[in-house]
Amino acid sequence: MQDIPSVSAPRIDIPALLNGYRQLRETEPGLRARDVAQRLGVSEGALVASRVGDGVTRLAGDSPAIIRDLPSLGHVMALTRNAYCVHEKKGVYDHIDIGGTMGIVLAEDIDLRLFLRHWRYGFAVKEHSRGRDLESLQFFDGDGTAVHKVYLTEVSDRSAWRTLLQRYTAPVQSPLIDIGAVEEPLPKRLADAAVDTASLRDYWRALRDPHDFFAMLKKHKVTRTQALRLVGDEFATPVANEAVRTVLEGASTTGIPLMVFVGSPGVVQIHTGPVANIVMAGPWINVMDPSFNLHLRMDAIASSWIVRKPVPEGVVTSLELYAADGTQIVQVFGKRKPGVPERDDWRALLDTVEVSA
Repeated sequence: MQDIPSVSAPRIDIPALLNGYRQLRETEPGLRARDVAQRLGVSEGALVASRVGDGVTRLAGDSPAIIRDLPSLGHVMALTRNAYCVHEKKGVYDHIDIGGTMGIVLAEDIDLRLFLRHWRYGFAVKEHSRGRDLESLQFFDGDGTAVHKVYLTEVSDRSAWRTLLQRYTAPVQSPLIDIGAVEEPLPKRLADAAVDTASLRDYWRALRDPHDFFAMLKKHKVTRTQALRLVGDEFATPVANEAVRTVLEGASTTGIPLMVFVGSPGVVQIHTGPVANIVMAGPWINVMDPSFNLHLRMDAIASSWIVRKPVPEGVVTSLELYAADGTQIVQVFGKRKPGVPERDDWRALLDTVEVSA
């Protein structure tokens, strides 16, 4: 992580930004941090940095080292989100394996895929939100986008928390960060007419590991939604945008265990298990279970797809949701382990989803 800004960092009027922040917190206390920053015309990372010295401590050092120290905190809440969906999972960080800029966390409850080149800035944050005093570690990309947050719970180890902060507090507590564009992971896509669709289908048909999907997109210079549109019904079927509600409520009723994936630029966070308490609140569909919360904006879903990928055991099937800008909002699978065929009841649940006209 970068601990101090370069001399090229754009100057922000910190007093004016803090004043706007406090006014919004007073008038609209329910606003999420990302929305507060958007209202104020800055990135979430820049807004958090502006509060250094007022409940916020800037962190420095090696982000893999910080991640490896997270198990010492005990029971915490891990939060990963994109613009349209928030994934919150309670548990303990454990079974951490990091090599270079990639890593995994494979604990029983907290299951993460890490892309560490996006972990540019880190902060320890104290705040009062929605009637609660919260303490967290918050990590941001180079453009100020939040990539991951770790919140203390009532049973977290506070002594370990203090030790971690002492170890990683930056020597210079600057309220500024460099903000710059982040390189897109895929090359500029081809126009539909220029894509070798036959080759795309052949490559897809030859897949044996879903992790090879990104390599297929990169080779053919297509985005995810473009690939889904072009590959045909053998592998991708458009469905109604109410499909996610059908699937979550159906899984709640039947007890079918799911795998729910939500990603930021720096993390993919996964819930594996049942979902029980499904609640609609305005445009949001929410899973409100003791150890897993999901908050998804239904009105942000531009397209929904049932997607099929070959594996040695047959086919794995997912429900995938996308925003108008092509952002993948969430993926939902039936619970499955490698080497085990997909569950019949999961496929039966997907058969109840309305196909898009």
